[in-house]
Amino acid sequence: MAYGGPATVAGSASTSSIRQVKLDRESELRIEVGSDSPLRLRLLSGNAEIFGTELPPEIWLTLPPRLKIAVFTWYGATLEMDGATETDYTADETPMIGYVNVHAILEGRRSRARASSSDDPGSTQGPRVIVVGPTDSGKSTLSRMLLSWAAKQGWKPTFVDLDIGQGSITIPGCIAATPIELPIDPVEGIPLEMPLVYFYGHTTPSNNVDLYKVLVRELAQVLERQLTGNAESRAAGMVVNTMGWIEGVGYELLLHAIDTLNANVVLVLGQEKLWSMLKDVLKNKPNVDVVKLQKSGGVVSRNAKFRQKARSYRIREYFYGPANDLSPHSNIANFSDLFIYRIGGGPQAPRSALPIGAEPTADPTRLVPVNINRDLLHLVLAVSFAKEPEEIISR
Repeated sequence: MAYGGPATVAGSASTSSIRQVKLDRESELRIEVGSDSPLRLRLLSGNAEIFGTELPPEIWLTLPPRLKIAVFTWYGATLEMDGATETDYTADETPMIGYVNVHAILEGRRSRARASSSDDPGSTQGPRVIVVGPTDSGKSTLSRMLLSWAAKQGWKPTFVDLDIGQGSITIPGCIAATPIELPIDPVEGIPLEMPLVYFYGHTTPSNNVDLYKVLVRELAQVLERQLTGNAESRAAGMVVNTMGWIEGVGYELLLHAIDTLNANVVLVLGQEKLWSMLKDVLKNKPNVDVVKLQKSGGVVSRNAKFRQKARSYRIREYFYGPANDLSPHSNIANFSDLFIYRIGGGPQAPRSALPIGAEPTADPTRLVPVNINRDLLHLVLAVSFAKEPEEIISR
């Protein structure tokens, strides 16, 4: 975390911007940090946590601009804030009781999976949780809570991020997975030591739905092999974060993810209709539980312009670090040494070669060479480990 150490304040001028906030039990302080300057926060007394990660006492935590957090306490706490906020307020109506009850049930399943005989692969599988819901329903936040609470208990669950529009693990435009060994830092986010990343290249699956499905299948197959060979990780299970696109093709992709990743717990946030639809379509799968959860009142709605800015900040953060303390460098290469491909598109079959009434379509996984020109300026490309072009999707 971005800690500044114990406070050493001298003089009334230094304390003019510092204010205390007292939280009652089972309440939270919701903060939106301003866009121009960071905010310092510390716990004076009691216990408090940010999205499942406990705050250490008497140590300043520096929150970067534009960050939105909620500091929750189970038994009461006193906090200090130093700096200006966009907005901050306390709330005593939260869904945290429901969330922690889910964690307790998942904890029981993990313990039973670890204690089960290795002769029965099904019984050794811990909970595979997929969090679904509309845009701005708190899916990413709930995922972080469940992961941090599990890590606090000594588990190492796998986090799978299928939300290509946001990018919780790496930059937007990717699906990724990584083990979570410690509670997630509220500022620095998901650690990047061992991520498994597949580059999709767009911020919405509608650009190439079939390619998105292919990448989810590739990710699922690799995870299955890893979990099969690691009993502890298999018992710890996984938590899957999904997109907010839940209608039409988006709903189809949700069902595809549930099936492909063999999810056995579906947590539905913020929409009765989606819960009812999933409950009905999954009723023939007795091992899959569909659970409806309340959306937090602290969830902030984001318009398209805000999302675009957030993606830009996320990409910058990837290269420069949350605290702007990284220094990426340039490598110069000859154009003749580079081979650039686009996945999808390419020439279509002529209508004369198709059955009557059929429309020509492009192969969604076809590799199309791309000419190097000015159209590639300011684009993010992925470097593949494939030795042959045909291996690009699977490498």
